[in-house]
Amino acid sequence: MDPRHPRRLAVLILVLLAAVMAGCGGGSNGDPARPAPSAASFPPVEGRTLGQIEGNLPQARLVVSPAGRVYEAGSNRLAFGVFTLGHEQVNDADIAIYAAHGLRGKAKGPFPARVDSLRTPSAFRAKTTADDPTAATSVYVARNVRLERKGEVTMLAVIRDGRKLQATRLPSVVVGQFSGVPDVDEPAPRVHTPTTDDVADISEIDTRIPPDSMHGVDYADVLGKEPILLAFATPQFCESRVCGPTVDIVEQVKTEVGDGATFIHSEIYNENDPSKGLLPQVKAFNLPSEPWAFVIDRNGKITARFEGAFGAEELRAAVTKVTG
Repeated sequence: MDPRHPRRLAVLILVLLAAVMAGCGGGSNGDPARPAPSAASFPPVEGRTLGQIEGNLPQARLVVSPAGRVYEAGSNRLAFGVFTLGHEQVNDADIAIYAAHGLRGKAKGPFPARVDSLRTPSAFRAKTTADDPTAATSVYVARNVRLERKGEVTMLAVIRDGRKLQATRLPSVVVGQFSGVPDVDEPAPRVHTPTTDDVADISEIDTRIPPDSMHGVDYADVLGKEPILLAFATPQFCESRVCGPTVDIVEQVKTEVGDGATFIHSEIYNENDPSKGLLPQVKAFNLPSEPWAFVIDRNGKITARFEGAFGAEELRAAVTKVTG
């Protein structure tokens, strides 16, 4: 996912690509959204380590992969994909996450995950998304995942199927590795974003087909004056295959919210060419991955941030908090 370190992230990219393969296996044919299961339906931690919780649970024949790289000490939003060993996306699993610092660290959890749909009504579905057979259809989200301090964190997913429990380990994450990304309650960086008045063809600043409607305002002109949703995504070159669906979702929420907030979309690469490096706007926000979305209040303070995929309901709730 990291456009600056493609070799180092090759394995992660392959996992994320697989995690968002077109969902024909394990999910329903309708809307994949599902509420989070009850935490009480999963084993309590009771001071145990992840290994002790895992115990004699059978190994799940599923792969669970985090969809982000930025984690901070404190409460975190953990988005992840679930897929079979045959690379089919799974939309209907009841899953809770457990986390611990180190192999002998005491586990925190369970953190049940809901399933958010990445599908939009056809009016908001871009050709970029519709024509992409690997475009994601859902994302699992566990909220308020408590990570106590900086350093490597190991995680365990426990999957409930009726009365049967299974478990599988997740790739480790590093808390505090990317502390330069602006966080909630911090002032948003001031940068200029190009508008349709700055270019001869909108395709110069938008790889979505058709282009979205979020290039009419320079971000710097409204920062500190109006609520803002600022989305960083490149539908054409997104390596995680969630940029197309998430930009579609931002377009949908923009229509639903109306004029209460200014919606702005920034691409990722200079001249929309990955070989030419990151745009200055992406560098100003110190983003190590994409896509991202920031909700900013009228005072220029960040009130919510999303790395990776997010559904319309979650985004709409965050935007309406700052629109009043």
